[in-house]
Amino acid sequence: MLTAEQNDELTQVEAGTPMGEVLRRYWYPVAFTRELAEFPVKRVELLGEFFALWRSPSGRYGIMPEPCPHRKASMAYGVVEADGLRCPYHGWVFNPDGECVEQPAERDNTQFQKRVTAQAGRVEELGGLIWAYVGPMPAPELPRFDTYVMEGFRDIGWADLPCNYVQIMENAVDPHHVEFLHGRYFEFVGRHEGFTAPASFGKKHVKVGFDAFEWGIIKRRVVEGASEEDDDWKVGHPLVFPYNMRVGGGGIHQMQIRVPINRTTTRFMLYTVHSPDGYEHVDQPVIPDYELPVLDAHGRHVTNYVEGQDIMAWVTQGAITDRTTEHLGRSDIGVAMLRKMFREQMDRVAKGLDPLGTIREKHERIDLPCEKDKFHAGAQFALDFCDMGSSRFSPMLDTIKKIHISAADKVASEKAAAAQ
Repeated sequence: MLTAEQNDELTQVEAGTPMGEVLRRYWYPVAFTRELAEFPVKRVELLGEFFALWRSPSGRYGIMPEPCPHRKASMAYGVVEADGLRCPYHGWVFNPDGECVEQPAERDNTQFQKRVTAQAGRVEELGGLIWAYVGPMPAPELPRFDTYVMEGFRDIGWADLPCNYVQIMENAVDPHHVEFLHGRYFEFVGRHEGFTAPASFGKKHVKVGFDAFEWGIIKRRVVEGASEEDDDWKVGHPLVFPYNMRVGGGGIHQMQIRVPINRTTTRFMLYTVHSPDGYEHVDQPVIPDYELPVLDAHGRHVTNYVEGQDIMAWVTQGAITDRTTEHLGRSDIGVAMLRKMFREQMDRVAKGLDPLGTIREKHERIDLPCEKDKFHAGAQFALDFCDMGSSRFSPMLDTIKKIHISAADKVASEKAAAAQ
């Protein structure tokens, strides 16, 4: 249980607040690469602020606060030019570093131009996403986590949810919900809608554990029929502080992303790479993205797939969970650990230190620990994921299924040949 003041501090995202200042030390995906290829400037909201995001003809990206420093017209309607973004109102041009490089009506006042700057952030493209950093300079390196750079076939599901990101992140350190929300509840929905829920999600938890590590918290579990030698415990999977969770199994590699758009809106993204053993390269010039169903025609949550069940649980807690009336038990040790981690990072940033997971060195790839044999279910997990997970809404579902089936057939043939 938290006090009202503690809950307020924990869930803030605005500049100048303790948690808002922590969040500004990280990079966030703010658009799909295809969006700026279709039209080169876009209005985006991040951490309770609106920005103009753009891509120049040469391929250089920029981001700046939406109001023009001149007279506050929207730069999201600006003209993208070779050297920056031109305000649609009076033609002032700002380059990606925030410098004002042209003021058409002030040609004889060059000193004035030098005194005007915009608080530009940094932008990079990685894995089909446009990433932005809008915090203090110098900016840290954009972490090149394995899912964004590995070989495989990709798709990205997303939904904008009317709730604070913290209650979504607390779900990432709550193993026990799986056997009930994705097990017993899934079976209940299936009986009434006429489908069979996947058995792998309903396995009873025998043991859970949590370990802090350099990127956040590793979540471990032992399910019925498994042991501590199995992936779910021996490897586990990580909550990547402050807004990601890395999951996997059966040749599926996924980063679940929870971007704090504002205090009561979170963009939930499922960045999925299909790369099973035996995978053969499939050309993919554009990474498809698709919107996840949240509500049906009657305004009820769609809960006949795994992530839809999670969304229901997150959103029905309210825009901001009231933690002053909750009752945490022993099974909520991961939630308590995460809240402590948030508090520690607020203290670090207040002292002028980098928060957890800040990377300042150039690098090619960061491999995160993640189980391969999810729920001790083997390759069946991938088939369950295609049939009952978010991927079934992907426009590339037929291709995804073929990838997993052909890879499994190839591995089986190789094993048979080796046994002869």
